[in-house]
Amino acid sequence: MRYKITIIAVLALLIGLLFAYKKGVFDFKDDGYAQLKLPETVNYNFHIKPVLSDNCYTCHGPDANKRKAGLRLDLETTAFGELPESPGKFPIVPKNLRESMIYQHIMSEDGDELMPPPDSKLALNAYEKRLIKKWIEQGAQFEKHWAFLTPEKAEIPNIVTSDPIYTEWGENEIDGFILSKLEENEVHPSERSSDETLIRRISLDLTGLPPTPEKVKALLDDDSEADISKIIDSFLASPAYGERMTQSWLDVARYADSHGYQDDSYRTMWPWRDWVIHAFNENLPYDKFLTWQLAGDLLPDANKEQILATGFNRNHPITQEGGVIQEEYRTNYVLDRTNTLGKGILGITLECARCHDHKYDAITQKNYFEMFSFFDQVDEKGLQMDAVQAKNQKFFADPPFMTISDEETEGVLSFVNLEKGKDIKVMVMNDSAPRTTRILNRGEYDQPTDSVHPGTPPAIFAFSETLPKNRLGLAQWLTDTENPLTARVYVNRLWAMLFGKGIVETSEDFGVQGSLPTHPELLDWLAVDFMEHGWDIKYLLKKIMLSATYQQRSEMRPELEKADPENKLLARAPRFRMSGEMIRDYILTTSGLLNTEIGGPSVKPYQPAGLWEETNAGADRGILTQYVADSGENLYRRSLYTFWKRTLPPPNMTIFDAPTRDFSEVRRQKTNTPLQALVLQNDVQILEAARVMAQSMLEKEPDNPDLVKDVFRRILIRTPKEKELLTLNAYYHDAVELYKKDSADAEKLVAVGEYRQRDTDPAKTAALMLTAQVIYNLDETITKE
Repeated sequence: MRYKITIIAVLALLIGLLFAYKKGVFDFKDDGYAQLKLPETVNYNFHIKPVLSDNCYTCHGPDANKRKAGLRLDLETTAFGELPESPGKFPIVPKNLRESMIYQHIMSEDGDELMPPPDSKLALNAYEKRLIKKWIEQGAQFEKHWAFLTPEKAEIPNIVTSDPIYTEWGENEIDGFILSKLEENEVHPSERSSDETLIRRISLDLTGLPPTPEKVKALLDDDSEADISKIIDSFLASPAYGERMTQSWLDVARYADSHGYQDDSYRTMWPWRDWVIHAFNENLPYDKFLTWQLAGDLLPDANKEQILATGFNRNHPITQEGGVIQEEYRTNYVLDRTNTLGKGILGITLECARCHDHKYDAITQKNYFEMFSFFDQVDEKGLQMDAVQAKNQKFFADPPFMTISDEETEGVLSFVNLEKGKDIKVMVMNDSAPRTTRILNRGEYDQPTDSVHPGTPPAIFAFSETLPKNRLGLAQWLTDTENPLTARVYVNRLWAMLFGKGIVETSEDFGVQGSLPTHPELLDWLAVDFMEHGWDIKYLLKKIMLSATYQQRSEMRPELEKADPENKLLARAPRFRMSGEMIRDYILTTSGLLNTEIGGPSVKPYQPAGLWEETNAGADRGILTQYVADSGENLYRRSLYTFWKRTLPPPNMTIFDAPTRDFSEVRRQKTNTPLQALVLQNDVQILEAARVMAQSMLEKEPDNPDLVKDVFRRILIRTPKEKELLTLNAYYHDAVELYKKDSADAEKLVAVGEYRQRDTDPAKTAALMLTAQVIYNLDETITKE
């Protein structure tokens, strides 16, 4: 009898478990994710919303045009509300799995009931199902999107621990947040980098240029340990700092020296570029930096510098092609300014709401055109230049513009370096064409519908009634300390500049589909701290650089290959390839060729012949028909000043992932291709730099036994290891013997480039030149570590 009772009990248990399984309470399937450890507390923003966004928002998200059955899962009110088509049933019932229809559907084995439906090609894995199950059991707490919440300073984790490996590790608040995450994942931080490595790292980060060996020696000053604070200050004070910071901003601002489109004629916008350099070097606070660019012309008693700053809004492509529809292209220019604000400053994909409500973020099409309205009051035309002007190769600016005269460069515009004293015109903003903005059906210029007034998406931050409904009011909304995005986005961008990627990897997208922050509390702490210190960019950079996190070694340790291969935890300093501009500037600097002149018209260094001609639409397209390289000192200006033609940007920079600048770009790709190695081996500028370095050293000490060692130190800012030196010395001496036997080849090689100096032994010059080129081609040379 006892056994019968036991058997009946077991059968009852199995039947109960089977019933529970059928009802979706349990999921015994293991698709490789079932064993993953669930967080102790399931967070809506960081655990649930990404799952819903990827799998459910297409049909049940913000976009009304795509929404099915009227159900929105992105809003708490509708997610908890009664289903209109099923009275008495609810999508989510906190702490009740049986009554939560969303859970029943994701656990269903019936293809007609399963969500997401099989034909969507989407599916939740076992871990995601368990996450949703635990979240509902814990009360299904909803939250506003994390990036739309006003940042607050979290309590700094205590960095003092009993673990001897962590003892005394950490220099400032940043390290507390980093160490807390490292401890949580049982990973140790790395040791501090050598002084030479840190000086090179800081110099590259703050000036975009390598330090000279003499500069390194002076900074170290024979002390046992470098004073990192003073070293940072010395580079922040360099005029090259403003150039370094401007280089990144030019991508955001889609700066170019040509108009774009098919004709792609010349434009004069370099004075605006030089203002940006000036603004960074003067450490203009970021809130003012934005305000002047967005609305400098609307400031009370605006001066010419503030008006010039608004050229930011006019950097977009402009057509000069006959036959275009004026209103279509004028609308495109306003769309561009709106999209640039979204991606470049707010870090959100505003452009997704041009044609319909945003599919993922709570931004409606109406919200989009309310933002559009801020930029829609400019008296500009869609077609700006006629064929006669193009043929006569006249420099021009499209109205509205400001004229800069020679006299004005002695005052408030002293940073503008006019050539020959010639007056120039620069495109700026001027709200002199009041017009009613209308929502455009499907975003088409010729399908206006309801009128709208200037405004901002309330899901981000409400636009105060006390603010003026113009670009100045928009700038004040952006720089309000309650705005959740502006400071976060810029702090994240500076972090990405120093660490290769941001705390939010998708620097251009803080929306629902963007990456989640690896250290959200740290990001918010830095954002608030940045605002508390007057939006001081130099302060923020120094704060990050003084951290032990920034000063770590970059070597990949064996335990990190498994625990953190992508270095998200920052248990070591990152290593990543520099931009094409930085690589070229690095080589010019170490060779001694770099022309350090600041500002002025863009220049044309070496470029393969015939490229511009191939992109022209006809035989005569004006001033930009043929590429004529400059000569003399202009060949060796920083890459920041290289002429940027939109239809054919500088090819060697394009090979290193530079954008076309047809639109705002925040995050460049980082690829490694054979073409990049070919540039480093064959580019005239690089061959010339290697030759000039070789000649300079041979001229000073032709019989110096340490020639190769000195070349290595000048390029890599460190002494070569014994094996490295043996290999390079052998290569050099073999090349000397080779070129002694073939003097014609040596003479041909050392004739590369325009720069001329005293003659040196051709065989030794060619050999040392090739040795320098080998070092230039090393991963270590083109990598920031």
